[in-house]
Amino acid sequence: MNSQDISAWLHAALNLDPVRQQDLALSFAVIVALWLTRVVALRLMARKTEDVRVRYRWKKGTGYLAVALGALLIVPIWMGSLPAAGTYLGLLSAGVAIALKDPLVNLAGWLFIVWRRPFSVGDRIQIGQTSGDVIDLRIFQFTLLEIGNWVDADQSTGRIIHVPNGQVFLERLANYTKGFAFVWNELPVLVTFESDWRKAKKILQEIADRHTHHLSEDAKQQVRKASEEFMIFYSNLTPIVYTSVKDSGVLLTIRYLCNARRRRGSAEAIWEDILQQFATCGDIDFAYPTQRFYDNRGEGKPGQAPAWAAPAAAAGDQ
Repeated sequence: MNSQDISAWLHAALNLDPVRQQDLALSFAVIVALWLTRVVALRLMARKTEDVRVRYRWKKGTGYLAVALGALLIVPIWMGSLPAAGTYLGLLSAGVAIALKDPLVNLAGWLFIVWRRPFSVGDRIQIGQTSGDVIDLRIFQFTLLEIGNWVDADQSTGRIIHVPNGQVFLERLANYTKGFAFVWNELPVLVTFESDWRKAKKILQEIADRHTHHLSEDAKQQVRKASEEFMIFYSNLTPIVYTSVKDSGVLLTIRYLCNARRRRGSAEAIWEDILQQFATCGDIDFAYPTQRFYDNRGEGKPGQAPAWAAPAAAAGDQ
C-alpha cells in the first residue's frame, strides 16, 4: 500500500482532505520528536545524578516544556486550515470558560504556585485543616503526605492527600520550612509547690541548652537570609524557661527552637533527660491533680494562724 492509497483511505474513512492529512502527519511528527527528545534528556540526567529531587524537577520541567513547545508548533499548523479560526476560537474559549470553571481556577492556582512559589516540592505546609509534606505538584492539583490528624507531634499518617491548586486562593496557607526551617516548641513541666522550683528551673535551663543551643547559630543565619525576602526578625533565639503558677503547682515551660520535622524526637530526648535528672533530686516532684486536706493550725505559717487557735497553741507550748 503506497502513500496515495493511504491518503484515499483516510479521505474515505475519516473525511480528511489531503491538506488535513498533511497537518495530521506534521502534528504527529512534532509529538513524536518532542517525546523522544524528553526521553533522551531524562536518561542523560539520570546518569549524571542520583538526587531524587533533581530528577523530579527535570521530569516535571521537561514535561511542561514539551507541552508548551507542542502547543506552539502544532497550533500554527492547524490554524491555516480552519475556516474563520478567530470566530471559532472565540466561541470555544467562552464555552470552555463556563464549562471548565474549576479546572481553570486550578490552572490559575498552578501558575500562581509556580510564579510566586508559596511552597515547593519537599516543603511542609498546612492549607486549611490539612497538613503535610508536598510530594508532587501538577497542573490541576498538588499532593501531600499527610502529617498530624490522629498522630501526635506532626508525624506522618501515611495517607496521601490530593489538593486542588485553586485552594491556594481560598484557604490560609502556612509553610513550616520556607525561609526559616525551624519552629518554636514548648514543653510544660509542672512541679509541686513544695518542690525547689528554682533548682528545677536551673536544671531545665541546662537541659534545654544542652539539647538545642547548637541550633541557635544555624537559626541566626537562616533569619538573616529570610529577612531579605520577609520581615522576619528575632532578638533571642536561645532556649529559655518561663515560670507561671497553676492550680496544681508551679509550671516551668521550656521554649526552644527545633527542626520542623524533628519536633517529636527533640521533645523525647529532652523529656528523657528531665526524668533522669529529677529522679536524683529528693526536693523536686512532678505535680498532678490531687485532693488535699490542709490543717492551718499544723501546717500554716505562725503569723497567719487564726485568732481562735492562738490560745491552744500557747497552751501547747507550756
